[in-house]
Amino acid sequence: MDQGNRWIGLGVAAALLGASLGAQAKGDPGEARTAAYFDRIAGSPPQLRMFLQAMPKGGDLHNHATGSVYAEDFLRWAADQDYCVATDSHRIVRPPCEAPAAVPVRDLASRDYAAYSRAIDALSMRNASLPDADRFFASFDGFRALSSGDAGRVTAAARELAADDRVLYLELMTMPRAAQALLDAAKASGLDGSDPDALMAALAPLLPAAVAQARAELDRDEAAYAAANACGGAQARPACAVEVRYQIPVPRHRPPAQAFAAMAYGYALAEADPRWVGVNIVGPEHHPSALRDYATHMRMFAYFKQRHPRVSSSLHAGELTLGLVPPRELRHHVRDAVAVAGARRIGHGVDIAYETDARELLQRMARERVAVEINLSSNAAILGVQGAQHPLRTYLAYGVPVVLSTDDQGVLRSDLSHEYLRAAQEQGLGYAQLKQLARDSLEYAFLPGASLWQGRAGAARVSACARDAGDADCARYLQGSAKARLQWRLEQEFAQFERGYR
Repeated sequence: MDQGNRWIGLGVAAALLGASLGAQAKGDPGEARTAAYFDRIAGSPPQLRMFLQAMPKGGDLHNHATGSVYAEDFLRWAADQDYCVATDSHRIVRPPCEAPAAVPVRDLASRDYAAYSRAIDALSMRNASLPDADRFFASFDGFRALSSGDAGRVTAAARELAADDRVLYLELMTMPRAAQALLDAAKASGLDGSDPDALMAALAPLLPAAVAQARAELDRDEAAYAAANACGGAQARPACAVEVRYQIPVPRHRPPAQAFAAMAYGYALAEADPRWVGVNIVGPEHHPSALRDYATHMRMFAYFKQRHPRVSSSLHAGELTLGLVPPRELRHHVRDAVAVAGARRIGHGVDIAYETDARELLQRMARERVAVEINLSSNAAILGVQGAQHPLRTYLAYGVPVVLSTDDQGVLRSDLSHEYLRAAQEQGLGYAQLKQLARDSLEYAFLPGASLWQGRAGAARVSACARDAGDADCARYLQGSAKARLQWRLEQEFAQFERGYR
């Protein structure tokens, strides 16, 4: 069993098999009655929120770890560590807190609530009246002094939010501290990234130690979390049951050599430790450096895909819209991520309608099962794209797999239930469609192991688990697949959820 599944053993798999999944068959009356109830309350946002908050949601596959933390939590942690808030930018800064440039966070809320409130606004999109890409990305600078050194607490916060939101699985984008040595070495090499073999030769000697350091850090963080939350015991907190895997984020606005170094690190980590399951590319896609180097980045991903064919990538692509960038920049980003870099999932994909031969690209994504991670609140807050202007329904119309995700729920002041709410209210999705999106969030997760489903998620189960009541064959199948175990668990949760509407 891999380390990410240490709390789900054979006994749990056997318990999962004890419940019938027959109620999840196509045409099940329980599902139909639940859908009918959903239709009756669709016009009532409070009732719809209650329904969706209780609904099982599978996974959140597009989640930046530091962006998932709410500003209030960052300020609370800053107070515990005697950090300060800068009086000009309202960002969190390291001590000493020397007035008038900076004041202690510890007393800010009680002594100067207006300043405390301004800090929350600076660390998030709260009170943003208009879409603002620059303000969104600047928010991360507001808490970077704190978040960059406390990955364990950041991950714990994301996990607890997921548990409250009925999320079973997280793929978190987070960069271990050990990556800095590789980034520095890439910069010092003087190479520009045009010769990947030369750059790889310069970085290769540093990779084993950097990988070992990241694994040791994660071991410590996971052990500390398990101990603090009684994971594995009778009094385990609900967040212990949330499966977590990690993606390495590649900074697209850094010089190409440093982007290459981050990729090299991500692919090496994913080969060495199953807790790291993929590599991504992040940052403002409209940044001048990101636009200039886009083709270079895609070729770099192709280079690593050839060297590490088992490691998956999910690339931010098409997080652009007309007006933010010139039209020429909207023509090829999603296509290059799929056709050149070989991405298995696309993050955002908002500019799909502007892509050259968009229809053929959509058909290819559907045919090759390249999923798109839809982030409705993020696209509205950053790009101003929402409602009928959003391509979610276009992707569905072409048969492209779709999953809903939060992107940066703390910065955006959202959660995954709210993303489902927006999908229902703004996109007109019904219960069966939302349920399919939840199933697909596990089907297209980068979890190891075979799927529970023979084809489309929610259709026929694999032969070993075809019967309603579990048997030894299915227990063995689930024990051998982290993905199938979570899919089975999601079906159980749907069965329980739908019983409430029968």
